[in-house]
Amino acid sequence: MHLTMERARNIRLIVFDVDGVMTDGTLFLGDDGQEYKGFNSLDGHGLKMLKGTGVELAIITGRSSKVVEMRAANLGIEHVYQGCHDKLAPLQELLAKLGVAPENAAFMGDDVVDLPPMRHCGMAFTVPHAPSLVKERAHYITHTPAGHGAVREVCELVMQAHGTYADAMAPYIG
Repeated sequence: MHLTMERARNIRLIVFDVDGVMTDGTLFLGDDGQEYKGFNSLDGHGLKMLKGTGVELAIITGRSSKVVEMRAANLGIEHVYQGCHDKLAPLQELLAKLGVAPENAAFMGDDVVDLPPMRHCGMAFTVPHAPSLVKERAHYITHTPAGHGAVREVCELVMQAHGTYADAMAPYIG
């Protein structure tokens, strides 16, 4: 855990996949062609708290949907890349735009398409249901399942590594 915290201490940007990370991976498609996703409110509050500590947040996802735009806007996530089958290119573009070195970035993904950006970053997060190939290459596998608080777990871990967790919790516990 010591090495995990050491890596997390250097993180200035975390990029998240959506399906299977911010959601449990289930896709609901309506008869009208509309796509629905279920997001966890614990994850949302964790993201807001982490952003409040100065860590940049971004989304890079292979699918495109209006609901992801709405969720990102609700959480104050300004950097959103959708429809990306190659997730490494937008990650590299974002790192250059923000002036963040790869070793100061993290990527949270759940499938093999996420491996290139995960391997490019200084820290790679994944979830328990990820394929073995992904888990073997992650620096940290959440205990909590995707769509049920896994993102919150990562947010709290990074805040703890940065020493900002107590301040983020102070308004709630006094």
